[in-house]
Amino acid sequence: MLTIAHCRIEAQAVDITTLAVDAIVNAANESLLGGGGVDGAIHRAAGPELLRECETLDGCPTGDAKITGGYRLPARHVIHTVGPVWHGGHRHEAFLLAACYRRSLEVAHEAGVTSIAFPAISCGIYRFPPDEAVKIAVQTVIDTLPKSPELTRVIFACFDQAMLARYGKELAARAQA
Repeated sequence: MLTIAHCRIEAQAVDITTLAVDAIVNAANESLLGGGGVDGAIHRAAGPELLRECETLDGCPTGDAKITGGYRLPARHVIHTVGPVWHGGHRHEAFLLAACYRRSLEVAHEAGVTSIAFPAISCGIYRFPPDEAVKIAVQTVIDTLPKSPELTRVIFACFDQAMLARYGKELAARAQA
């Protein structure tokens, strides 16, 4: 865990769909109409109303974010962001991944969100190297926090113990810096 000014940043090994926070972030595809991994799990848990709202959003480009209701989730909102597919790091993947976290936090700020949970965006079927992705995620959140004074809690929801260890190590290093 790391506390920066007004915000507690932590990592948990948890199913993101079970978190009672203001918003969870969905690692979506550009259509926003559901898919596999986190995206599919969020759509299943939220129910068909989420898909109906997503159908009205006209998709989302990589690096951007859009917000919907949470429907049957304990979270009030879902912020959908489209992470980059890893192509060896030569197609601005790091920039686009940082943009996902930054835009998600901007959208959260506009909606008055005080607590948010992120999955490991692009670390599943999009094959972003996890160690690099964790550093980008934590640094971008820290850099963006001053623009979101209402945000008091950020959770990195980890899908396994290896990802939890990566986030724990990165947060501990930041706490000592």
